[in-house]
Amino acid sequence: MPLEGEIAVSGAKNSALPVLAACLLTSDRVTLDRIPPVRDIATMEKLLKHIGARVTHEKGSVAIEALEIAHAEAPYELVKTMRASSLVLGPLVARYGRARVSLPGGCAIGARPINLHVSGLERLGARVSQAHGYIEAEAPNGLEGASFTFDRISVTGTEDLLMAAVLARGETIIDNAAREPEVVDVAALLTKMGASIEGAGTSTIRVKGVTRLHGAGHTIIPDRIETGTFLVAGAITKGDIIVRNCAPEHLRALIARLNDAGAEVKEVAPNALRVRGRNKLKSVDVITEEHPGFATDLQAQFMALMTQAEGISIITETIFENRFMHALELARMGANIRLDGRRALVAGATVLSGAEVIASDLRASASLVLAGLAAREETVIDRVYHIDRGYEKIEAKLAGAGARIRRVKEKA
Repeated sequence: MPLEGEIAVSGAKNSALPVLAACLLTSDRVTLDRIPPVRDIATMEKLLKHIGARVTHEKGSVAIEALEIAHAEAPYELVKTMRASSLVLGPLVARYGRARVSLPGGCAIGARPINLHVSGLERLGARVSQAHGYIEAEAPNGLEGASFTFDRISVTGTEDLLMAAVLARGETIIDNAAREPEVVDVAALLTKMGASIEGAGTSTIRVKGVTRLHGAGHTIIPDRIETGTFLVAGAITKGDIIVRNCAPEHLRALIARLNDAGAEVKEVAPNALRVRGRNKLKSVDVITEEHPGFATDLQAQFMALMTQAEGISIITETIFENRFMHALELARMGANIRLDGRRALVAGATVLSGAEVIASDLRASASLVLAGLAAREETVIDRVYHIDRGYEKIEAKLAGAGARIRRVKEKA
C-alpha cells in the first residue's frame, strides 16, 4: 500500500562512529548531539568505556570524557560485530603512543582493507605490526607530519589518518582523500576542538599539527543513507512522503536517479525532501562510486526499486566485491535478477510475493524491507539484527507512514 505522511531522519551512524572515536584525542569533555541509538553506536560506546572514557547520556546528548587511557586496545570480543573498530587506531596512537586493535568485524560484504590505515600511520612514523588477528601500532616519541596518498579512496582510512595527524608534529598532507560528508563532519568537530584542518570535503586535506585538543560541542549531520532508504520507500510503494531533518545536498546522485526513474523528488524545505511515486517506474542504470557519486550503501535499496521498473536496469558495484547477496533473497520474492561479476541485471517490472528471506548485512536488510513493502502478502525477514546496526526504529518510522510492519521475535 502507498506510504503517506512524514518521516524524520536520525543522525548519521557513519559520522557518529568516527566522531566518537575522535573524543579520545582530548582529556576534556566533548558533548555530541543527535547520536543515533543504534547497535554499532552502543558497541562503540562500550569500546570507549573499555579504553577508559566516561560516557554519559544527558537529555538526548552524549558526553565523552577520556581523562585517561586505561587500555589502549580494542579487543575482539567487543568489536567483532562492528567494522568501525579501526577508527580508534589513529586517535590512540596519536595521543597515547600505542594501540592494539582487533581486525574489524561486521557485514560480510567484502574487503575494507585495513592496510590503508596502516600505510598512513607508518608514513607518520608509527611502527605497525599484525599478529593473532590484531593490529599493533607504536609511536612512543609521537607522530611526525608527512605527505600520504591513498592508493584507493577510503572513508575510514581518511578519517583515521586525519585524527592521527591533528596531534602530529608539523604538517600532514592527505591526497586522494575521501570527500564524503561524514569526513567533513569529523573535520568540523576536530576544528572545534582546536585542530588546524583545510580541504575537508576535497581530495586533498592539509593538517597542521597542534600539541593538544580541547573539549567542544557538536551536532551530528543527518543520515543520508537512512534518508535515501525512506525516499526509495516512498517511490517503491507509489506513496507520498516528506522526509524531514535531512540534508538534500548529500543525496544529489540518488535524487537524480529517482527522478530519472519516474519518482518525483523535490526539496520542499532546506532540510526536507518530498517523494511522490505515482508515475510508472522505468529502469535506470546505476554505478556505485565514491561521493559525490551514487553511494554503495544505497545500491541494495535501489535494486529493490528497480524490480518494480519497466525494462532492464544494470547496477554496477565498484566499491565492494561481495555486495549482491541481497539479490538472491529478492529472487526468492519473484525478482528477475542475473548476476554477472560486479554487475546485476534487473528485469522488471515483476510482481513480488511475500516470502521468508534472510538479511545478510545492514543495507541488504533494508532492501528486503523495501521489497516487502511492495510485495503481495507477507514477507518475514530473519536476522534483522543487521538492520539494528544502522537504523533507529525503522519499523516504527515506516509504520508511522502507514506501513504494515512489525517486529516479531527472532528465530533461535
